[in-house]
Amino acid sequence: MFLRLALAAFVAAAAHASPVTIAAPAAAACAAPYLIDKTLPNGARWQMCWEMRTIEGLTLRKVVYTPRGGAPTSVLRSAALAQIHVPYDSGEPRYHDIGSLGEAAFALTSGDCPGGERRAEKVCVLDRARGHAHLKDGYGDPAERRSRQGRELVVLAAYQVGWYTYVSEFVFGDDGSITPRLGATGSLAGTVTTPKHGWPIGVGHSHFEESHSHNVFWRMDFDVHGGSRDVVEQYDFTGDQTKKRTMKRTRLTRETRAVNQRMRWWRVVDPSALNTDRHPMSWEINNSDSAEYRGPADEAFTRADLYVTQYKACERLATQNPSPRCRRSVDKYAGRERLTDPVLWVNVGFHHVARDEDADPMPIHWQGFRITPRDVTAKNPTP
Repeated sequence: MFLRLALAAFVAAAAHASPVTIAAPAAAACAAPYLIDKTLPNGARWQMCWEMRTIEGLTLRKVVYTPRGGAPTSVLRSAALAQIHVPYDSGEPRYHDIGSLGEAAFALTSGDCPGGERRAEKVCVLDRARGHAHLKDGYGDPAERRSRQGRELVVLAAYQVGWYTYVSEFVFGDDGSITPRLGATGSLAGTVTTPKHGWPIGVGHSHFEESHSHNVFWRMDFDVHGGSRDVVEQYDFTGDQTKKRTMKRTRLTRETRAVNQRMRWWRVVDPSALNTDRHPMSWEINNSDSAEYRGPADEAFTRADLYVTQYKACERLATQNPSPRCRRSVDKYAGRERLTDPVLWVNVGFHHVARDEDADPMPIHWQGFRITPRDVTAKNPTP
């Protein structure tokens, strides 16, 4: 195990040391079957490398986006799950489901990857419909009417962890959007509890399935347009219950932890990378759908929805970090160090109160967040 951890850490450090730039697109970083290079029907192109790491499972590296008719621009140096924390409502058990996620990945069938391509059996790459890209009536002028259906690239893997099957997806839209998300399916654990901590499942009221949370962390190492000039900003809009809203921008210059608030979002921006309107390119992070679980003192890592830390190769997981050279959890990573190479840790919670419909197999429930291009292109890239 020590050798595997050392090798994985070496790979992570090597990946970080060679960021993608416009002159070195993702295609130069890896070869088949680990290279993904997909042009969607509207002309948008996504390039990246994938690997199945022993600890984190599916990991994407050197993610590059090329809008229709535009130039390639790097987005992410790496992206991976960083923990699935599962605390039960009665107080026990408290699971941390990532630690050897790659070993829990299983081979996918053609039915698991419909119309897609299975890579090394355990990774599915496919494109699928995402609904309306836009719909414009044209104000009664038929010549101005516009309507188009969008497509998206999906990269996914599945893991069997106890009773649960986790489906991890990274979804890349033809509009430049990115949606990391995790689906939980499989079977209920069959944990019996009292009515105050669960819900009756099955005939009568003899079995109360215990409610629990899934607190999922992603580690996102951005690389906006190459180089190492990324800056993280927080946006708030004051004036709740009034007619006016005032935008407040806060540049995060030191490691920090942040919580969701109404109308709050963040972006990673390279001030020196400009679109053709001369506006800085950035990627907006929205985490407004989280259940926002807050645990006790020994689970302080749950008390923020976004952490921003200075890059360190040994900081790999949000909890139970395996490297002896680093602290054990993300709340300990976020000290007050100056940010010159920020890494974002996004925490999305889901509270699972079981129902009769969950048995069996359990329908999949999803949780995740959205990354949206902000001024990467000077106009809509999807016409």
